[in-house]
Amino acid sequence: MNGIRYVAVAGQVVVVAAGAPLLTGWMRQVRARLEGRAGAGVFQPWRDTRKLLRKEPITPVGTGPAFRAAPALLVATTVVAAALVPLLSTDTPVSGHADLIVVVALIALGTLALALAGLDTGTAFGGMGASREMTVAALVEPTILLSVFALSIPAGTTNIPAIVSGAVHQPARLASPAGLLAVAALAVAVLAETGRIPVDNPSTHLELTMIHEAMVLEYAGPDLALVELGAQMRLTLLLGLLSSLFVPWGIATGVSWAALAVALVAFAAKLLLLGAVLATAEVFWAKVRLFRVPELLAGSFLLALLAVTASYFLNGAS
Repeated sequence: MNGIRYVAVAGQVVVVAAGAPLLTGWMRQVRARLEGRAGAGVFQPWRDTRKLLRKEPITPVGTGPAFRAAPALLVATTVVAAALVPLLSTDTPVSGHADLIVVVALIALGTLALALAGLDTGTAFGGMGASREMTVAALVEPTILLSVFALSIPAGTTNIPAIVSGAVHQPARLASPAGLLAVAALAVAVLAETGRIPVDNPSTHLELTMIHEAMVLEYAGPDLALVELGAQMRLTLLLGLLSSLFVPWGIATGVSWAALAVALVAFAAKLLLLGAVLATAEVFWAKVRLFRVPELLAGSFLLALLAVTASYFLNGAS
């Protein structure tokens, strides 16, 4: 039985790593169809990654270890977080270490590594992107902590597998005011953390508005492939975390091959649905002006704070 648990952990990492480019390709394809274009195909991100990996690595003159280590650190922290977050199963060998604060710290570490890399280049764009990224992160990371913490109060623990397992057996928690406020706050935080519209536009290089792209302009070849793969993996991981917390049905809570197979199909279906919804929304949404982004993120932080307050009083009343 322990073999199934280890397979579940490995499966989560493989699905996030291999499926992340496919999810990005799927979202681009949905968006292209809605805009009346044929699109490049679902596998185009994988083709782009292969092309970048074949190029010669180039490091700008004057950059230090922070610039060279950031891509690998971004991917490594996302891989560890993918192993901890219960995407396929709540019963894995690392479930006891999957604490909310650990997962958020891993995500923040990847963000900090990219910001340091942007500063390490010494360019105006790198410094500007790093400054904007840390401003966004200062509001996003507490929002993620508070929104998940609102769900942890009824469960009595900050262990994410325990929160998800409790939601599977008591779905009424998710329909409570605290649950609805938490999902709204976490959805905005995921959009900001992954650099999506309306906070950032991943397909633009307009220097006046870009955030994430400004930090990685100096990367090329295999390093750029790692940066792109890391960003795609973070999108897949955070959408998976969102679905696991608020639509937990299908996740294996026991140890069996059948439950794991069902969880894999359910996880893929949830990601495809969330990706299609996000891509559709991005067609109709406009990016907000940069100085309005803190107002948007402050609103999501307030929603998360209200979720914690509501969860505390409602749980205390019961």
